[in-house]
Formats: sequence, C-alpha cells, structure tokens
Amino acid sequence: MIVRPHEHWLSRIFVWHGSVLPKIFSRLLLNFLLSITVIAMLPWYSSLGVKLTVAPFSILGVAIAIFLGFRNNACYSRYVEARQLWGQLMIASRSLLREVKNTLPPDTDIASFVRLQIAFAHSLRMQLRHVPQEPTLAKYLTQEQLTQVLAVQSPANRILLLMGNWLAAQRQQGALSDILFHSLNNRLNDMSVVLAGCERIAGTPVPFAYSLILHRTVYLFCIMLPFALVGDLHYMTPFISVLISYTFISLDVLAEELEEPFGVENNDLPLDAISTAIETELLQMNDETDIPAKILPDRCYQLT
Repeated sequence: MIVRPHEHWLSRIFVWHGSVLPKIFSRLLLNFLLSITVIAMLPWYSSLGVKLTVAPFSILGVAIAIFLGFRNNACYSRYVEARQLWGQLMIASRSLLREVKNTLPPDTDIASFVRLQIAFAHSLRMQLRHVPQEPTLAKYLTQEQLTQVLAVQSPANRILLLMGNWLAAQRQQGALSDILFHSLNNRLNDMSVVLAGCERIAGTPVPFAYSLILHRTVYLFCIMLPFALVGDLHYMTPFISVLISYTFISLDVLAEELEEPFGVENNDLPLDAISTAIETELLQMNDETDIPAKILPDRCYQLT
C-alpha cells in the first residue's frame, strides 16, 4: 500500500512509484508508435475514402468513462470493506484479550492464548495471499497445534477452534463461569465473522464478463483512436492519443488492483503491517518485552 505525505501539485505530476504507469508504460508506448505509423500512412489512408471522425469516439468515450466509474466504485467498495474487516479484527483481538486478562486468575497461562491470537492474524493474512504458513506459524504454535492447523483447508478457522478449546478448558477447570464463557465466545464469533468476510471477498471476484467487456472496449477504443484524430491533429496525434489512452487504461488497471485488496500490489492492503500491529498490541497488553519491530514505509512510502 502506498502511503505518501501531501506533496506539491507539480511534483505529484511526475510521481512514478505508486502509480500504475510502470504497468501500462509499454501499452502507452505501443499506442504512441501506432499513432506515428498512422501519421506515416495518412496519404494512403486518405486515398481509401474512409474517414473516421471524432464524433462517435466522443460518445463511446463518455459511455466507457461511466462504466469504468461504476467498476472502480465496485472494486473500491471491496477494498474499503476489506480494510474495515481487518479493523474489526484489531478491535476483537484487543477486546478478547482484555476480557481474558480481567476474568481469569493471575496465575493462568495467558501467553499461550496470546500466541493463538497472533497466529490467527498471521494465518488469515497468509491464507488470503496463498503463501506457505508453516514457517511463520511455527513461531507461535506447538508442534501438535501446527499439525492440526496445517492439515485443514482453512488454517485460520482451525486456530479459532483451538482458541475455543482453550476457553472451554478454562471453563471446565472452574476459572470461567458460563456467563463469562458466553461473552468470550462472542468475541471469537466476531473474529469468525471477519474470517468469513475476508473469504467472501477473496473468493467472489467482480463478474468476469463485466470486466472483460470493459477491458476489450477500452483497448479497441485506444487502438482505433489515432485513426480518428490524425485527420485533424496530424503531428499532435501521438500526444493526444497517449493522453486519452492513459486515462482509460490506467482506470482499467487500477480497478484490477483494487478488485483483489489482499494481494501484494502497490495499492493493496498492507496486511503485513496490520498483522504485525495486532501482534505488537497483544504482546504489550500481556506485558511482554519481545516485541517485533514496527513495519514502516520504505523510501518510496510503501507498506506491504
């Protein structure tokens, strides 16, 4: 995720890192070369007696802009919901540990429960990004717990089950009353809601046919645009064509990034930083000293 401070409007025009320009630069270059080719072929093109005008492209451009706006709004809504879910996870984790520390006897081994909470946050992050979990979870789980977690399709859900089993064991030992157990179990249910919400976003992309028709229309528009502009603009055609193509192609690519908010693209959520922040909060609440270093933006103001 790109986190930049406020910059002067002139310097922001030339920002490269964090924009979609690195992705679409080659496509814009192709459009520029196509425009130059169209200029060179203008005499032959005019002899055919077929002349494209700007009028149909103006109407089509407005339609494309409207539908790109709808798609970007839908993708941004997924991004916002994903961030809200991770914010709810932070709240639920803090509240759960606070209630556990306030209700259980001081001599209870709460550190093992804290490790389960931390493992859940990291497991959810890795599950959404489809990366191996064993190296990270081995730092927080026992070998028996790790074997159980890695043997199922949803490791994060199994960690929730282990947390429930830990609370149930405290209840059976008489450390928790039925009312307190019910309250703590509701906190686990809140975390389960976060898990289900993230799985829903990750497993339900924007309908492919909707994205495909916009993708095709945008690129066909950008390919044919120089033929419509060359008659009136001549040598200015490459610059105007690239400028218009940049607007449409960048919106199309940005929507693709926002559609998958759990990835590792520049504009995706910084799940590593959020997971580490949750770990830090829980360890400090348990008065532990081995705190991980805070993940800070790099020189380009990027978090992962």
